Amino acid sequence: MSVVSSVLVPYASYLRVYEPLAAFPEPERAHWARYAGQARIPTAQDELRRSLADLAATPPVAVPVHESGDAFVAEVDGVVCVCPWRTRLRGWLALEGLTEMFPGPVLDAVLPPVVRGQAAVDHERWAERNPDARPWIRTAVWQVPVRWFVLFSDEEREHVAAGEDGAAPVLRYRTPMVQARRRLARALKTLRDSVDGGGLTEGLVDVGRWLEEFHPRALVELDYGGLVHALSAEQLAGDRSAADVAEGIAALRTGDTERAGEAYGRLAERWRAVRDRQFAN
Repeated sequence: MSVVSSVLVPYASYLRVYEPLAAFPEPERAHWARYAGQARIPTAQDELRRSLADLAATPPVAVPVHESGDAFVAEVDGVVCVCPWRTRLRGWLALEGLTEMFPGPVLDAVLPPVVRGQAAVDHERWAERNPDARPWIRTAVWQVPVRWFVLFSDEEREHVAAGEDGAAPVLRYRTPMVQARRRLARALKTLRDSVDGGGLTEGLVDVGRWLEEFHPRALVELDYGGLVHALSAEQLAGDRSAADVAEGIAALRTGDTERAGEAYGRLAERWRAVRDRQFAN
């Protein structure tokens, strides 16, 4: 099997938080310290393969029986940071949104009601014992939510084109937590001063509350994930979505609604083309 054909493609993007080891209590801190020292750290493709293997089982496993002990690892200024997968928790959270994504008959065929029902009961019992639990990873399908781009600047954009060996392209942004929080706060103030609420404002409030749960020296990452396969090489190279969002907010701050509209128009057109592919044969 070739490298290209073995790549699993979920058309999803990810917002991740990597926390320094100091943010974790013992014995979890020791676990992550040992984990980060492994010769090979599992990748996003490894996580996806495991998830798809569960769904392919008979009956399908909607949510893993046990929580994952894996994480993504990054080094920030010499400090090891980890982003726990928490696959089980994310599976429960994802199930809550499935009814809005698929018609009833399709959803029942993929995940029978009895499977979803048992998962919901398990989640409720678990949540009672873990009321403060939150995921380190947020996922969006067939899009990158506009509110995520607010956290980053165009200078933090990292783009690696597809390799001749079949390696998939990469497009991501990374920024220190302090920068992400500062940009979010400034954007919220601008939106509240210039427009009356709206979905973007509500979304930013939600993201802000989530970010406040993490260590102030954490790293925030936006990864296009499988969406790189929904965009051509030219589209990836020319994608400046974070810059468009920053320009739009800056224009609103100065009262230039025309320039803000143009920036939003570029962004909307770019991502409308991606979302439309969700329903194409």
